[in-house]
Amino acid sequence: MGKGICSLIRDLENGPQTSHVSLTSPARLFLLASVCLAGDGSMMEQPDAPLGATPVAPAFVQGDVLATQFLQAELEQNVRLRELSFLDPICYVYNPLEYAWEPHEDYVRRYCRSPKEVLFLGMNPGPFGMAQTGVPFGEVRHVRDWLQIRGQVSKPAQEHPKRPVLGLECPQTEVSGARFWGLFRSLCPGPEAFFRRCFVHNHCPLLFMSQSGKNLTPADLPAAQRERLLQVCDDGLAQAVRLLSVAMVIGVGRFAEQRARKALASAGLQVRVEGLMHPSPRNPQANRGWEAIAKARLEELHVLPLLTG
Repeated sequence: MGKGICSLIRDLENGPQTSHVSLTSPARLFLLASVCLAGDGSMMEQPDAPLGATPVAPAFVQGDVLATQFLQAELEQNVRLRELSFLDPICYVYNPLEYAWEPHEDYVRRYCRSPKEVLFLGMNPGPFGMAQTGVPFGEVRHVRDWLQIRGQVSKPAQEHPKRPVLGLECPQTEVSGARFWGLFRSLCPGPEAFFRRCFVHNHCPLLFMSQSGKNLTPADLPAAQRERLLQVCDDGLAQAVRLLSVAMVIGVGRFAEQRARKALASAGLQVRVEGLMHPSPRNPQANRGWEAIAKARLEELHVLPLLTG
């Protein structure tokens, strides 16, 4: 990409014609207030670096600084995503990292404050999960009541009438998200226990729909469009793994697992990659006791002690 965060800020201040970042979203305010600061709090110019490059940071990056760097990386990825175009069968594209930025930022600032041993990786948002809340596997009830996420959610640029964005007031339940967060709610005394050593992230932040409103995955895209999208998302995943010093990525579902293997190998990162069955109700096996299957898998991977110890 070649644009650092300070260049993005300059573009925003020069006017809407010079930037791909939405000028109406809270992301703009975040960029303008974000950390390009010297030790005394004054503004410090930082060299531009391509997305996916090893970040230049102190040896011990923690607290709000780490959360800010993670959010900056996502905003830079958004710039690259906005340069892509999608053709038939894709008719609607939602990016919750634009219109649901506030709850997403709350999620990252609350729970991405220290390095993580394990990164659970999803594929992309579901229409009643992250598309509503800005949180991966973000079934509304668990996001609001267990994770205690707050924030205003606006609307995507083009909204499908059958898939309205209602934010944290959405009445529909995303089964995958309810199963996913329900498992960790049953295992951990509170969300802090889970996030002490783990984090949850999506490979791709975009939701795709056909003209009828049918949910389409990245795998459903035509080959040329799919490869351009996956390259941007692979770069973003590699940068997230570097920032968080992740030791193991657990792909939730076969696609996420395979994509993580490819992306991290291409980036030259020696990170363990494993898989966990997806909790989707479209998976007959998941409908026959996903929680027990997932617990057994996490025990096999020696992850359970990180959650319950």
